[in-house]
Amino acid sequence: MNKNLPRRLGKDRAATLVVFLLAIIPMVPLFLILLQLVMKGATSLNLQFLTSLPRPPGETGGGVLNAIAGSVILVTLASVMAVPTGILAGIYLAEYRDKILPHAIRVAADLLQGTPSIVIGILAYAWVVRPMHHFSALAGSGALAIIMLPVIVRTTEEVLVLVPKDLREAALALGVPRWRMILKVVLPTGMVGVTTGVLLSMARVAGETAPLLFTAFGNPFLSWKPTEPIDAMPLVIFNYATSPYPHWWRQAWSASLLLIAMVVLLNIAARLMARKIGGR
Repeated sequence: MNKNLPRRLGKDRAATLVVFLLAIIPMVPLFLILLQLVMKGATSLNLQFLTSLPRPPGETGGGVLNAIAGSVILVTLASVMAVPTGILAGIYLAEYRDKILPHAIRVAADLLQGTPSIVIGILAYAWVVRPMHHFSALAGSGALAIIMLPVIVRTTEEVLVLVPKDLREAALALGVPRWRMILKVVLPTGMVGVTTGVLLSMARVAGETAPLLFTAFGNPFLSWKPTEPIDAMPLVIFNYATSPYPHWWRQAWSASLLLIAMVVLLNIAARLMARKIGGR
């Protein structure tokens, strides 16, 4: 028996324990945040909270129905703006990688992804709010679309690059035009990954507050018009948390718990799709 074997096994177990602890440490803040949200937010989270409009300041009760509907509207409009453009740009980057323009677009997408969201909110205010002379859901969704765009572009490119070249060559060998090969072969093959990127981008913007402060602004009423100010979950949390009313503080915790639940569900859906890709 090798005399160094026990020592090597001890080092291996020690290294395994260190790696395990390092993997657990990043989960501790998330667990503490979720625990705090559940303890503080579960008290006011009920059916009335989900289906009622806010009450006037100082009155108890009310809910965040307008904010839930507003978040859905903002994310949906942002997706309508960002998803087609992002997917088309990702296809271009994946299929024409060796040209100069795709490299410039790739760098621009990376820079845009690192731009602070409050800067994007200020730009949306200058580009949309000031010309329209009022806040609107259209301005808020435009700001969110700019944030979503680089995530969709880069994810689409990375997924489509992984599509085997044999599929492309087989389609081209049959006389299929390149544009038709992309739409009928490449894109359907990577559609699960593209959808994953879209869901991740939606989760990314669902909790954005800074851009909406300059664009959507908030609305205590239930509004469906994209040209009017609209409320959203992050705005409700911000306004309630900074208010002088203890009842609104409790509702801010409940709204935070609800928002986190929405974001977690989107992330879980994206992870399940990503796992489906890996299982192919």
